[in-house]
Amino acid sequence: MILVAGATGNVGGEVVRALARAGEPVRALVRKPTDVPAEQAVGDLDDPDSLAPALDGVRGVFLLPGYRDMPGLLARMRRSGVERVVLLSSLATVATDTDNVLSRYMIGSEAAVRESGLAWTFLRPNAFMSNALRWLPQLREGDLVRDSFGAVPVASVDPYDIAAVAVRALLDPGHEERVHPLSGPEPLLPAQRLATLAEVLGRDLRFHALSDDEGRAAMAASGVPEPYIRAFFGFYGDGTLDESQVYPTVEEVTGTPPRTFHQWATAHRTAFM
Repeated sequence: MILVAGATGNVGGEVVRALARAGEPVRALVRKPTDVPAEQAVGDLDDPDSLAPALDGVRGVFLLPGYRDMPGLLARMRRSGVERVVLLSSLATVATDTDNVLSRYMIGSEAAVRESGLAWTFLRPNAFMSNALRWLPQLREGDLVRDSFGAVPVASVDPYDIAAVAVRALLDPGHEERVHPLSGPEPLLPAQRLATLAEVLGRDLRFHALSDDEGRAAMAASGVPEPYIRAFFGFYGDGTLDESQVYPTVEEVTGTPPRTFHQWATAHRTAFM
């Protein structure tokens, strides 16, 4: 049995669906009952003692980072018989800047998993293609999208491909103590991603790059906490994180090339309608 954390999220949801398609026993961990194509168990990863029913019979876990007591959580999993953990981490760990809140909790999560005694695999993807969904409110209002970091190319990755690699790491031997950097097939600027989305939607969309001051103000107005604003501007403004690199990992692990942004946009076209 595989337990999937974040089962209603962009990546966890794809992991659940991929395991279900493969006919593998999968259990979705949720905070409250919901509609997922798998057996589900209610539990809270910030409360390891709540996980007893969810962990019953589980041998592999797809795990997200950043829970309150990662060592205690992992110890609880090990006592329950879990053997393998695939952690959705981030290239933010490469920046090694523990003053950056995102790097700090990713680095801490990886350290806890390494020290847990469980077999582990780390997935370190570039930004998700699904981040384009944050443009939805603007696209409902008109054809102009205003966003930060207009000059920063990113080889973003489809959560479908992250999940495909996660499934292989959960089911196949040879992924233990390995770090898999993940990307899509090409680096694109935000305006290029929007142009692709315009083609798929049949709309005349335009991109306006925000200045750093405008970008910071927009993030603050949308409720992003200040430490996270500093983290994003450290990554993309100061250039401490390079997500323009293209990695061969998706094809090496799955045998299939990573999906393009055009493929992602086509698959999620109805979300923008």
